[in-house]
Amino acid sequence: MCPRSLQMRAALSSALASLAVFTVLGIAFDLGVRNKVETHLYLEAQRAATDWLASMRPGDVPRPTPMSRVDLLQLVDSRNRVVVSSTAAANRPALTAPLPPPEDRIQYRTECSPDGGCVVLVALRVLPFQTGLIWGGETHAVYAGRAQPAILATHRLELGTAAGVLLAAGLWGWGNWYRTGRTLRPVAEIRAKMSEITVSDLSMRVPQPSGCDEIAELARTANQTLARLETAVGQQRLFASVVSHELKSPLTGLRASLEEALLYRDEVDPHETIEAALETTDRFKAIIDDILMLAHLRTAEPVKPEPVDLGLLVEQETARTRGVPVLADAAPDLTVLGNRIQLVGALTNLIVNAQRHARSVVRVTVEQDGGEAVVTVLDDGDGIALEDRERVFEPFVRLQDGRRRDPKGTGLGLAISRAVAGAHEGTLRVEDSPRGARFVLRLPLCRAARQVQKEPAA
Repeated sequence: MCPRSLQMRAALSSALASLAVFTVLGIAFDLGVRNKVETHLYLEAQRAATDWLASMRPGDVPRPTPMSRVDLLQLVDSRNRVVVSSTAAANRPALTAPLPPPEDRIQYRTECSPDGGCVVLVALRVLPFQTGLIWGGETHAVYAGRAQPAILATHRLELGTAAGVLLAAGLWGWGNWYRTGRTLRPVAEIRAKMSEITVSDLSMRVPQPSGCDEIAELARTANQTLARLETAVGQQRLFASVVSHELKSPLTGLRASLEEALLYRDEVDPHETIEAALETTDRFKAIIDDILMLAHLRTAEPVKPEPVDLGLLVEQETARTRGVPVLADAAPDLTVLGNRIQLVGALTNLIVNAQRHARSVVRVTVEQDGGEAVVTVLDDGDGIALEDRERVFEPFVRLQDGRRRDPKGTGLGLAISRAVAGAHEGTLRVEDSPRGARFVLRLPLCRAARQVQKEPAA
């Protein structure tokens, strides 16, 4: 069964790969050592043979006196009979056979006897002019060698090399296991901390290692995600709390009026009670519709955008308004990509809000500012205090003047308008104005509209 631990898998894979590499290196090392030792032995034996041969004179063939570890020296005749030998080679038959041929005078041989001993030797055929001077032309040869050393005669080298290969592969695997463990330690800490985080407490953060590697980026991304999640859950909790409060008040009033109608049937007009209940349910429906709209904008998948002529859209919507006059001044051919229904809803909310607070007139302008279409909704009312300019976009937030002018409002219109702006990669803010409240909606123009607007300037 394959180990499940990533650390163990990495260490095992590394150990197997290193074992293959070290095995190849071990074989190469073994062969290299053997070749080096044999080459040294052959050269040493050849030197001993040539030195002994150089000391021979006609009628005088001295007994060799080994000056090195090459102690087996023999002079043999043409029938491979030993003529003279060193003390160590006395009473031994010829070390090898046959004699080297004339075309290959020097041969390196390893001869092994039945008893298991092996000799590393050089067979040197004497040159013809030397045989003529010393032996009257009879072929002779010199054998020089020594017993095969233990490093070649046994498997010690192979066993030592195999042990070294296994040890090196084991150390390499352990080192990789240790390094992988150190690398994955932050991941284990992140996992442990993530397991402690619950919905009830999203303030915890995973440990974030220093540096810019992938694990540090993972920790940073996890903390950013947790921060966004904490903010979203906090907003949802606040939203749920506000929604429950907004629904609880009219629901309590509805229940009280119905109970009163049941308890005091002779004193309470049932038709009035039913009419009041219908008004309350209409308010419920308005609040629920706005809540669903706001939730849809925040969580739903974006629909495929379509080109929308923003100037034409503003002119059409302002033409449908009733009550306080709305004057529109829209530049032509300002096209944005978006959801037409959502944009209509956002514009309607802004215009209705402006009419609610205006004294005599509302002005709506549409113009281009760089790569953006800018919609400005300006009323001539009392305006919005600087500290309230962001609060008005929060769900269910209604300033005192707004509650007085429209007691039945839900307080979600501006929040929906800002959500629509955000869904279209735009912005909605309250900006400074000499008089009244000035709401500014900025939406990016589509690429074709930008090109059209640039051509006349060129």
